Amino acid sequence: MTNFTTIKGFAFDMDGVLADTAKFHTVAWHQIADEVGTTWTPELEESLKGIDRMGSLALIMDAGGVADKYDQTARENLATKKHTHYRELISTLTPDDILPGMQKFLTELKAAGYQMSVASASKNAPFIIERLGLTDYFKAVVDPASVTAGKPDPAIFAAAADVLGLQPSEVIGIEDSAAGIQSINGAGETSVGIGDKDVLKAANINFGSTADVTLAAIEAAW
Repeated sequence: MTNFTTIKGFAFDMDGVLADTAKFHTVAWHQIADEVGTTWTPELEESLKGIDRMGSLALIMDAGGVADKYDQTARENLATKKHTHYRELISTLTPDDILPGMQKFLTELKAAGYQMSVASASKNAPFIIERLGLTDYFKAVVDPASVTAGKPDPAIFAAAADVLGLQPSEVIGIEDSAAGIQSINGAGETSVGIGDKDVLKAANINFGSTADVTLAAIEAAW
């Protein structure tokens, strides 16, 4: 970890950090798991956090031992079906769905002059940010299709620093998934994990809830 005073920007995951869109992923992926004959478990649900669409589908198929039954075209059709369902669900989002404390934290960061970007595996991130009324807080939303690999690869968080014109050492990444924390650490940024400390044990700093995250709390935990 670098000195806190060198931090100039923040890169946010979206699902589970800015809003609980993960619940919509769960509904949509559970439906796909049922369709292909994979038993839905809490462990499978946890493993999908931070993983892109085709990667998540592959994990579901592997968990059910059915990967060899679906060619690329069939996989793409299932992924499209999931996306359509998920899109219908997220269209109901409003600013009331921002997770506790996050809008206040974003406002605090903006007032203090920090730059902010979004590093989400979701291609729907710009739409979700707009539905939440948070567009004006972020300089950029990284397009996951523009990076070489998804989380846990560091590419998306490296890009989240680059779009802010900052070095990774000047950026704090905020995540709720183990894959996301690995991505932040691999990019050379300081990682803040939100959620179960045992799951996010690789994070530099941990908070149990989004409601606990403030600039003062991050500096105190440094």
